[in-house]
Amino acid sequence: MRRMSVCILGGTGFVGSRLAARLLRAGHAVTVLSRDPERHKALLVMPGLALERCDVYAEPALAERLRGHDVAINLVGILNERGFGGRGFRRAHTQLTGIAIDAARAAGVGRFLQVSALGAAEDAPSHYLRSKGVAERRVRERAGPMEWTIYRPSVIFGPGDSFLNRFAALLAAVPGVFPLAMPDAKLQPVHVDDVVEALQRGVEGSVPSGATVELGGPRVVTLRDVVRFVATCTGRPHRILGLPRFASRLQAFCMDFVPGRPFSSDNYRSLTIDSVCAEDGFARLGLRPRSMEGSAPAFLGARESNARFSRWRRRAARG
Repeated sequence: MRRMSVCILGGTGFVGSRLAARLLRAGHAVTVLSRDPERHKALLVMPGLALERCDVYAEPALAERLRGHDVAINLVGILNERGFGGRGFRRAHTQLTGIAIDAARAAGVGRFLQVSALGAAEDAPSHYLRSKGVAERRVRERAGPMEWTIYRPSVIFGPGDSFLNRFAALLAAVPGVFPLAMPDAKLQPVHVDDVVEALQRGVEGSVPSGATVELGGPRVVTLRDVVRFVATCTGRPHRILGLPRFASRLQAFCMDFVPGRPFSSDNYRSLTIDSVCAEDGFARLGLRPRSMEGSAPAFLGARESNARFSRWRRRAARG
């Protein structure tokens, strides 16, 4: 296997930091770009990682940083914006993807990997999914001679995620009855390390150029299933009150004005379509993804870890 030089945009985040570590262990050279490297100095504990300052929205500066790299990976993404009109999503997803793909071409990068999302489409109901859909089109239209791959994961979970851990925090804050918006929304949760392994395959050239790869875990679940699972893992039994559409929409509107936006109107609109794979991208790559039920208890609800593992031991003994 040839040693690749890889530059990651969004490499300081949840997926990016784990991807950088994985690629370094595999012997590749990895550069992570950040507008403020001082905030992410903890990444430098990874031997061999290059953490460089760059405003990724400045195309000439980005092209200069990308020069000499074999692969560019765009992981930049947001789940919510500060405003309400979609401008933040368009900037982070659509505008930046156009800048990145043009900069990579100008720098002579050979391969471009774009992380999108299941359900991304230009006519999707949410700003999040629409901006991701337009970004995909920019990759296809502007990659030129570069090889490219688009990855479309369902919701990603893993240690330190903002999915299962967010529900754990909400369950802790809301005792007794938990009002859940869009309880029947279908998801196919995928482990972060499985997404990372799929990206590594793309770096190393074992994914065909021009492919769009859908990534989902082994099971399709509802949002209600997810919250019940988190409640069990964290030892916080709740009665989950599934809200109908109109009440879900109202809850989302109210939470638009809550600091941190644990749920938003745009999140609500994203959940109106299922985040489920039309094809098995992991099978296409020769990979077998791990399940949420089998892997999440190892990191979820650490404060109740002793009680949790006792419950699992009791269940195993009964089985």
